Amino acid sequence: MEKVNMDPNRFVSVTEVSKDQAPLEQIHRLEERYHWAAEKCINKDVVELACGSGPGIGLINSVSRSFVAGDISDELVSHCKDVYGDSVDIRVMDAMNPPFPKNSLDVIILFEALYYLPSAPEFFKNCRELLRPGGKMLITTANCDLFDFNPSPYSVKYYGTREMKELCSEAGFRCQLFGGTPVESVSLKQKVLRPVKKFAVDYNLIPDTMAAKKILKRFVFGKLYDLPTEVSMGESHFGHLRLISPNLPDESHKVLYLEATKED
Repeated sequence: MEKVNMDPNRFVSVTEVSKDQAPLEQIHRLEERYHWAAEKCINKDVVELACGSGPGIGLINSVSRSFVAGDISDELVSHCKDVYGDSVDIRVMDAMNPPFPKNSLDVIILFEALYYLPSAPEFFKNCRELLRPGGKMLITTANCDLFDFNPSPYSVKYYGTREMKELCSEAGFRCQLFGGTPVESVSLKQKVLRPVKKFAVDYNLIPDTMAAKKILKRFVFGKLYDLPTEVSMGESHFGHLRLISPNLPDESHKVLYLEATKED
């Protein structure tokens, strides 16, 4: 049997930090998800789980009533503390077992990490206990319903629109789904290369290392830019997310946004 890497710091190898090179599309998605969340965190008690390198910590902390950020990796938490010092409560914590009292939170954020969790149903159940009535989970995830979808290393399970609705229903959440980064809006080069990407995914030809991925991104997207240390409070590229049906697979957007509201 293949040995599974359970080191909490394994995610460092698949987490991009400030000054890493990325296409503008990726940077705009980063801005989009945190500005989307910020609108829903104003004067709320908020926790961000699996915060990674923490690019949205400053923004969410500035609008919320109280805010805690955490990640299972002590290396990533250390990186965040190097940026924010003692100005924000940043902790090592497991997203599956957040250390908060029941009915104590208004918003729980989990961005681009649902697929790493060992049990999404258990995660939803645990979050429901922590949230007050009317509280929200804000989740973004790569859209696995796309025909050229490429799963991340260490991922456990991806959830499409119908699976997300099912998770919400089983845990007692009202589900509202949005699509971000429409496939129709990407460059002609990306559109032409989608079948090539599908072939590479099917035959396991997509590189795993950050260095190799950087070369591939430069080929597909052209010029790369430094990822920001923090998402700015100023002008952003926060677009108009499209409300999508949870009853059908979505093949039109790269990213799924879930707003799950705790029902009384």
